[in-house]
Amino acid sequence: MHFDITDLQLCLNIANAGSITGGANLTHITLQSASERIRGLESELGTLLFIRSARGISLSNAGFAFIEHANGILHRIDLMKDEMRQYSRGLRGHINLLCNASAQMEFLPERIGAYLQQQPNMSITVKEMPSHEIVTAIKNKMANIGIVADSTDLSGLAFHPFCSDELIVLVHYHHPLANQQHVLFNDIIHSDFIGLSEDNSLQKHIDDYAKQQGFRLNYRVRLPTFDAVMQLVANDVGIAIIPKQAAQRVLSSQTKILALKEKWAQRNLVICARDFNQLPEYTNEFISFLINWQSNP
Repeated sequence: MHFDITDLQLCLNIANAGSITGGANLTHITLQSASERIRGLESELGTLLFIRSARGISLSNAGFAFIEHANGILHRIDLMKDEMRQYSRGLRGHINLLCNASAQMEFLPERIGAYLQQQPNMSITVKEMPSHEIVTAIKNKMANIGIVADSTDLSGLAFHPFCSDELIVLVHYHHPLANQQHVLFNDIIHSDFIGLSEDNSLQKHIDDYAKQQGFRLNYRVRLPTFDAVMQLVANDVGIAIIPKQAAQRVLSSQTKILALKEKWAQRNLVICARDFNQLPEYTNEFISFLINWQSNP
């Protein structure tokens, strides 16, 4: 199967313009060249991408799928060009890091800030994903490194310990359970909860565990950040299951941390890769920095 970037851009332009003539103009090629490219592409693919009619041109089902893939490919090419331009200006390396919600919100910002201050010729892209999706992406060679919960199946991957990510229950001091030091999940399942957004990977982890136990937690409100969740707990709106790291960072006089005595809550984060020896030197230096970093007192 043979087609080039111009073919991809031409198809996008035709779809946007609603005609081959309009698509050819946007692509800066002649109408004849555009028509020949589309005929050759459809012949190569063995299916029609566009449906021609007296009213113009529209996408076939295959055309919709092709356009979706073309958009993704062209976006990746643009990212590649941008990164190569950075290398031409003295960039030493760029690191793409996948991580779960806890790592992204609590453990990485300060560490990455400190690293980039020391390494002005490095750049980093961080993308949040659920731990199991990160592992799949790395195994399928769609990513090189990720930070995931150690409860994830890591078979076939190498990994280094990163940090503790224990989950706790945060309650208001007036809550009936506030006089206890620790609780079990069954002690809190009928409480009103403050949760993170439904698409948050940590929230999915909590909700999935509840479903495994045959329960559905009652959320009074869902919010995008730990700080927002903790503020509502301090306002006595409900309780929350959040990382201990987050709770300790902004613990107020109105809230109390209760240990969650459940095996699934005693989590650790690890940095994983297919093979650390196959990574660029600067990536392993970055990983070492993350693991050994200590905040200033």
